[in-house]
Amino acid sequence: MSNAIVRKHANAREAPIKDRGFIGWVRSNLFSTWYHSIITVLLFWVVGNIVFFLFEWGVLNAVWVGESAKACPNLESACWAFITDRWRLIVYGLVPKQLHWRINLFYLLAIATAIVFIFSFGKQDKQIRTMFFIAFPIIGYFLLRGGGFGLQSVEPDKWGGLVLTLVVASCGIFGAIPLGLLLALGRYSNLPVLKRVCAGFIEFWRGVPLIVVIVTFVALLPIFIPDGAKIDIVIRTLIAFAVFNSAYMAEVFRGGLQSIDNGQFEASKSIGLSYWQMMGYIILPQAIRNSVPALVNTCISVFKETTLILLIGFSDLLGIIHISLNDPIWLGPPHIFASAYTFVAIVFFLFCYGMSRYSRRLENRSNISQ
Repeated sequence: MSNAIVRKHANAREAPIKDRGFIGWVRSNLFSTWYHSIITVLLFWVVGNIVFFLFEWGVLNAVWVGESAKACPNLESACWAFITDRWRLIVYGLVPKQLHWRINLFYLLAIATAIVFIFSFGKQDKQIRTMFFIAFPIIGYFLLRGGGFGLQSVEPDKWGGLVLTLVVASCGIFGAIPLGLLLALGRYSNLPVLKRVCAGFIEFWRGVPLIVVIVTFVALLPIFIPDGAKIDIVIRTLIAFAVFNSAYMAEVFRGGLQSIDNGQFEASKSIGLSYWQMMGYIILPQAIRNSVPALVNTCISVFKETTLILLIGFSDLLGIIHISLNDPIWLGPPHIFASAYTFVAIVFFLFCYGMSRYSRRLENRSNISQ
């Protein structure tokens, strides 16, 4: 009988350097074929030129300090001196200087609330977020409005700049979400009268331009309601934003409700759950989770729509910039206008991008929980 032949196994070798690590990623994702290589080079060239131009225009050659248009003679550079000169109006609006500490505290509380919702705090997450969600609007109201706890009263027409933008956006969003949810439930109801009333409400507000709604609430509400003139013009604007956007929120939630399989409804009824128990424990948590992308998209739209209040004379962030640009001190070449509106675009982009990232975080968290 012949002896068995035992062969040694060769040791595993690493993949060639061209197929692993950073070089491998670049090769497989950017230069995998000849036409991919051409597209990659062209895109790098275009993006590189844009970035270099923006860096040169907005940083290297920019003017950062100045008190008038004379400080920015270079037409090919940004004039951030306009922003640094008007930063108090942008941040505090028309609130008296001695009350700026209240605006600062409002900003700090808003940042703290955002941090609480972004980061996790273990088992106390729900309690901490609920506390901040309830406390922030109450404390924020007294900080901005005053009139209680010994705080000096500030009329809403003194609000302006970034504060007014955040207030209008927040009230528009958090006022529209619960109202929109109720409208969606009404439109999804089996009661014909309730269903048609909610559907008519939604279709009416969706078919009217927002600026018409704002003007109607601001100018015509006192005519139809005897005590309407006693409601502050800012409050009327906040109501207009909430009512108008509730129609869009309702359609977002209705889409979430329609995404739930009928078996969920039948199973809930089969175990004896009432309508509100079924909605609260089974249907709505799933519907809201499925609605997160569209819901955040609508919130971003609401945030950008706040610029329309400029047309009725409010000095929000864009309004402050517009008014300041009409100041004779800053009347000058168009690069000052370009710098001012670029700043507004950056601010809006940061807020909208933050909401978009938080939306993705919620989606990932929901997918993990599933």
